[in-house]
Amino acid sequence: MTTFRFLRRPSLVFLLFLAAVSWQALQIGAAWVVEYQSGIVWPEPPVVDPGSESKPPSDAIVLFDGQDLSAWKEGDQWIVQDDYAISAKTGITTKQSFGDCQLHLEFATPEEVKGKGQGRGNSGAFLMSRYEVQILDSFDNKTYFDGQCGGIYKQQPPTVNACRKPGEWQTLDIIFTAPRFDAEGKVEKPAYVTVLQNGVLLHNHFEIQGTTSYTEAAKYSKHAEREPIQLQYHGNPVRFRNIWVRENIQPIVGKKPEVTP
Repeated sequence: MTTFRFLRRPSLVFLLFLAAVSWQALQIGAAWVVEYQSGIVWPEPPVVDPGSESKPPSDAIVLFDGQDLSAWKEGDQWIVQDDYAISAKTGITTKQSFGDCQLHLEFATPEEVKGKGQGRGNSGAFLMSRYEVQILDSFDNKTYFDGQCGGIYKQQPPTVNACRKPGEWQTLDIIFTAPRFDAEGKVEKPAYVTVLQNGVLLHNHFEIQGTTSYTEAAKYSKHAEREPIQLQYHGNPVRFRNIWVRENIQPIVGKKPEVTP
C-alpha cells in the first residue's frame, strides 16, 4: 500500500520571512554593484528653445518669416503675400553663406495641376549653391526616380515618395555636412546629407557625389568652406514659408581623463 504525504500550505508568517530574506539579499548584492564612470568631463549642452510648427528654434537664423525676403539676393523678384512667398522670374540666393547646417523650409506646389513630370511644381534647394535636394509635385506624377521630390538630383532617389497632394503644405528638413578639400583641391571628405520630408526619412547620411548637373555626371570642384543657399525658380509658382537654418551642428567634446603611466 502506497502512502502519500501532503505538505501543508505555507503560512503567511513564513512567506513574509522569505520576502524579508530575499530583500536583504538584494540589498547586499546591490552594495557590490559599481556604476561605470567614463571619467570624461563634459561641458553642459546649451539650452535651445525648440520652437513650434510656426516658430523656429531660438538659435536659428531666420531666412524668411513671412514678411519679406530681405535675407535673399533677388528676393524682390518673388511675390510675398499672406505670410508666404511665391517663386517667380528667377532663383534667389541667401546673402549669408553657410557650411555645415540644418535647413528647414515649408513648401506647397500649385493646387491647380499643370504639366507633368519635371514640369509640375518644380523647384529645388541648393546647399552651397551647388548640391540640390529636389522639390517637385511627385503626388501621382511619374518622372525619373532620381528627379523625384526629395531626391538628391541625378544622384539618388528618395527611399519613399512622401508627397502630399498639390496645394498642401509640406516640410523639408535637411541636415548637411559640407565637403572638405586639401590645399590642392582634392576631396578630403565628401559632403553628406540627411533629408526628411513631412517627417519621413528620405536619405540617411547620404554621400553626395559632387555638384548637381543636368548635363553631366556629378563631380567635385574645390570651393569655399561656406557658400550661400539657393532656392530655384523652374517656371512653376511654388510657394515657400517658414525658412530657417541652424549652423555649427557639432558634437559636444569632453575632456578625457589623463592616463597615468
